[in-house]
Amino acid sequence: MKTRAAVLRHTPVERPYSTTRPLSIETVDLDPPGPDELLVRIGAAGLCHSDLSVINGDRPRSLPMTLGHEAAGTVEAVGSAVSDLKPGDRVVMSFMPSCGHCLPCAEGRPALCIPGAEANGKGTLLSGERRIRCDTVPVHHHLGVSGFADYAVVSRRSAVKIEADLPLVEAALFGCAVLTGVGAIVNTCRVQAGQSVAVVGLGGVGLAAVLGAVASGAERVVAIDLSEDKLALARSLGATDTFVATDPDVADAIREVTSGGVDHALEAAGSVKAFELAYRITRRGGATASAGLAHPSSQIAIPAVSLVAEERTLRGSYMGSCVPSRDIPRFIGLYRRGKLPVDRLLSSTGPLEEINEAFDLLDQGKVIRHVITF
Repeated sequence: MKTRAAVLRHTPVERPYSTTRPLSIETVDLDPPGPDELLVRIGAAGLCHSDLSVINGDRPRSLPMTLGHEAAGTVEAVGSAVSDLKPGDRVVMSFMPSCGHCLPCAEGRPALCIPGAEANGKGTLLSGERRIRCDTVPVHHHLGVSGFADYAVVSRRSAVKIEADLPLVEAALFGCAVLTGVGAIVNTCRVQAGQSVAVVGLGGVGLAAVLGAVASGAERVVAIDLSEDKLALARSLGATDTFVATDPDVADAIREVTSGGVDHALEAAGSVKAFELAYRITRRGGATASAGLAHPSSQIAIPAVSLVAEERTLRGSYMGSCVPSRDIPRFIGLYRRGKLPVDRLLSSTGPLEEINEAFDLLDQGKVIRHVITF
């Protein structure tokens, strides 16, 4: 079938994107789904820094590629081996397909699926196939989703069924921002009621982490960012303390108000400086986690002696250490009960034709989540 898609053909692309137009809206050919795949009519797709890092060259990918990995839509057709979904079902896509059989999957850690990671690295679906073509030239899939399109073919292992009455604009946020941010708090850090939490970097993931910390019953939720507007939003979402990251005394100030540091500090900025700050504000015996994807060449330096003498813990968090089939419905349930006001993260919506302008806004820190609607 024919469908519209936002295709990236070269990187890095200079700013502003409204002028250089890195994403071209093209008519592409979309092959039918394979046996364990779905054809999904996309209803909404959020813009994320993981997309931006491909455009600006920080995270090289095989090109050409249709971007977009935070998406929700309606199943239009199913492959011959799919028996648990049907046309008309609504789904949220997960950006890491899980095979269900490799060692990480067997351990209940599908975010680390080995075949899924290999497929994402190659720009294919979990089956190893590419279903998008433009003038007979294969177009790569972005993280198994390629949601910046009217239609997408995805692996069954990339989709989680949701209730039909949840607006797709809100549902899309659960595919990355909420999955990663809230998951980092409840799964990776395992925050307990009464503990203290700091979040460094208040993009979509960081603010979702603030929501997760509040929902987990953290007594103190410290939010750190460069933007006063984002700090104000964090306060309205339940952060008890906010700090500007550029203050040269910020680490000392946070340690003072938290009596020596927080139990858990989460870096969500994709920045070495942000991680180092998170480490400095973690108390003795506490845990520092990173959910931000820094540039592949970045290196972190920390005092080695403190790791032992202060019994510190360092953790990585990919996809919030989530099990999407378990956690997406769970987080949606919390949202419906008013415990996770995820809709507060939605800054704006717009059509596919304005996607380059929207990436300018994301790049400039003017939106938390802009969602493309179809």
